[in-house]
Amino acid sequence: MRRILFVTAILMANVLSMSAAKKLVVERIEPTDWYVGMKNPQVQLMVYGKGIRDVASVTTDYPGAAIDSLVRLDSPNYLLVYLNLRDAQPGTMTLNFGKTKVQYQLKQREMSGDKRMGFTNADVLYMLMPDRFAQGANHPSQIKGMRNYVEDRDKPSLRHGGDLNGIREHLDYFKELGVTALWFTPVLENDSPDSENGYSTYHGYATTNYYKVDPRFGSNEDYKLLCDEAHKKGLKIVMDMIFNHSGFEHPWTQDMPSKDWLNTPEWLTEKQSGRDPMTGFATESDEASESGNASSVSPARATSKYLQTSYKLTPVVDPYASKIDLKETTEGWFVPSMPDLNQHNPHLMRYLIQNSIWWIETVGIDGIRMDTYPYAYADAMAQWMKELDDEYPNFNTVGETWVTEPAYTAAWQKDFVSAPKTGETGRGLNIGNTYLKTVMDFSFFDKLNQAKNEETDGWWNGFNRLYNSFVYDYLYPNPSSVMAFIENHDTDRFLGNGKDTLALKQALALLLTVNRIPQLYYGTEVLMNGTKEVTDGNVRKDFPGGFPGDTHNCFTKDGRSKSEQAMFSWLSRLLHWRQGNDVVIKGRQTQFTPFNGIYVIARQYKGKTAMTVLNGTSKTATFDVARYAEIIGKMTKAKDILTNRYYDLSKNQVLKPRQTLILEF
Repeated sequence: MRRILFVTAILMANVLSMSAAKKLVVERIEPTDWYVGMKNPQVQLMVYGKGIRDVASVTTDYPGAAIDSLVRLDSPNYLLVYLNLRDAQPGTMTLNFGKTKVQYQLKQREMSGDKRMGFTNADVLYMLMPDRFAQGANHPSQIKGMRNYVEDRDKPSLRHGGDLNGIREHLDYFKELGVTALWFTPVLENDSPDSENGYSTYHGYATTNYYKVDPRFGSNEDYKLLCDEAHKKGLKIVMDMIFNHSGFEHPWTQDMPSKDWLNTPEWLTEKQSGRDPMTGFATESDEASESGNASSVSPARATSKYLQTSYKLTPVVDPYASKIDLKETTEGWFVPSMPDLNQHNPHLMRYLIQNSIWWIETVGIDGIRMDTYPYAYADAMAQWMKELDDEYPNFNTVGETWVTEPAYTAAWQKDFVSAPKTGETGRGLNIGNTYLKTVMDFSFFDKLNQAKNEETDGWWNGFNRLYNSFVYDYLYPNPSSVMAFIENHDTDRFLGNGKDTLALKQALALLLTVNRIPQLYYGTEVLMNGTKEVTDGNVRKDFPGGFPGDTHNCFTKDGRSKSEQAMFSWLSRLLHWRQGNDVVIKGRQTQFTPFNGIYVIARQYKGKTAMTVLNGTSKTATFDVARYAEIIGKMTKAKDILTNRYYDLSKNQVLKPRQTLILEF
């Protein structure tokens, strides 16, 4: 027995010796580097390496830096290091993970947070999709190490090969057009393989690395260069982010840091064991289920842990919402191929908040557009917004709030005040202060797209819809910080499959003169059209002239057709007039109920007036100047800034069908 114990002791000693001799390998740290001089001196380092969780200690002797705490997660391969940099200076810090030494860079900020200026209603945002806009020089045909993908411009749902350098090479085009800010759909790595059905993540909404630009778009350095050159030309850059979900190929799905990192994480095991990747259910019983034959429904389908979001956002603000409705909205996965992140995990939320800060500091973005905003937990998102606002008080973020009622949208804007919670019969809003400065005006989009197909009557149709929508601006704490648009990458283009420029001009004139932050969609200025009837790709076509071999080039006057140039010139004139125009940016707004089919909105500031006049009918209509005396006053002459024609305000004017005027006096 003594001999057995002696041998066992030797073996154990050998194991311990081997274990001690085995050096831990730190494979990655996120953030990849950090900045000193932040208001919040603490940074969370997410460290990944085989067995790193169980390292005995983490130390540093870097001056002014200290380890506040270590968090050992469920996965043995993750360790969170909470590092305090209150008194640290820029330099290279050595972190000791047991006997493993890792160099970590601390950087100097380019400017303090209060000096970073975000987008405002003085800006016009131009939204574009990097994959579909332009391809720069030296674009690689294939990127090694990426999952299988194809660039095929004949396939609307595959990658087409646009990139960041392509955008950078056309910055002068945006200046010529007259926009002041560029919003790109996500540029972060989305390394999901193309599907067998010819679909890909060209759109960018399936993030697989939060700290890396997708190599097909370029590098982090390319993104920084683009931002720098845009700034030199007076253009701001807005970054699209997604906190609600990630891509399925993100490392977190293969090695989840903790059991509660995702909502409904149990489904990962189901999916990886043969579930239908599009439905989350067993494939053998789909037909039986659809036929209504309950006896044929697979038990596996009936017991699946997969939870699909209802896509209904109203329960989040509904004072009478049921728990199941709330759960389905916020915990359900957006699609089965995009794991739903659990923002109630404080370590995950810290990771996401830091990621926003890192991109602001690293490349100098001027704003954020947050995708699927209400699908994430409202309290966690409010924390994110509050921290960004504290660090960057003049920065701005717009949240996608896709419900077409102003009362819903207004509830998501910073400082919205609701009725107090009072018992079970009147519980008040389920969200508190969101600290979200800008929300998206889907009501404006919805009403305008209905109005374009209607005759404006005396009550409800046509431009009455816009009038009735603006009536509810009293709900918004700050209407001038609401983002309005007529179309985007998720909707049919305003032109549909046609070319009705009269309706388009009315829409754009309204968009660019009302009390809103306006957003344009790429290509509208050259009459790009399309609908989603067949595929989303048909509203995300390539910009003509952006790719090698294009024979049609809309980047130049000579390359545009006569009609394209006419539209470009019209819109460019309006955009340049709007730049720095305090009447439109700061002016008091007055609207008149549509009368004789004519809708009028006026802006006034320091004795100057801009009056938008729209004939919302397909016939001639009389503009009765006396009705608008409170705005016109004693003025007898006004210039239409769209045509430079002068109008006599002492007498009525006859407007052509669907005519648009922007009168300045």
